[in-house]
Amino acid sequence: MKTFQGRVITAGTVKAQALVSHGGLNTLASFQKALQFGDKKATCGDQNNPDLYGKQMAGKALCLPMTIGSTTGGLVLYCACSMHRQPACMLFSNPIDSLAAAGAVLADVWLEDVSMPVVDSLGEEFLHYVKDGMTVTIGENGVVTVE
Repeated sequence: MKTFQGRVITAGTVKAQALVSHGGLNTLASFQKALQFGDKKATCGDQNNPDLYGKQMAGKALCLPMTIGSTTGGLVLYCACSMHRQPACMLFSNPIDSLAAAGAVLADVWLEDVSMPVVDSLGEEFLHYVKDGMTVTIGENGVVTVE
């Protein structure tokens, strides 16, 4: 078991199974099936991300370095939350980009029945330590425990 301290983007506590990507998350490509075709498990459709492609993202602790892709990233995250197809949380080893942060913050503020805590700046050691299937817990003040 190991703990990491990050910066809270959207607050909340959660315990979920880790799903790890060592490459950036192309938000649009990854969530397209969930948003456009009704995939409630949010199966990752980004063929350029071998860590996530074909895996269920909904309800998982999505651990990644950063998001990549187009300016639709924030809107895609907001829409995934509004359709209840979001990850349990998003954990970034690097600082989050402004577009992804905007989508997470808007979902947190505008959607009453949705929670998707987001913590960034967890550091490279976080991404080297966490593996698929490990249990990740977000506590108060951005403390992330991985076991």
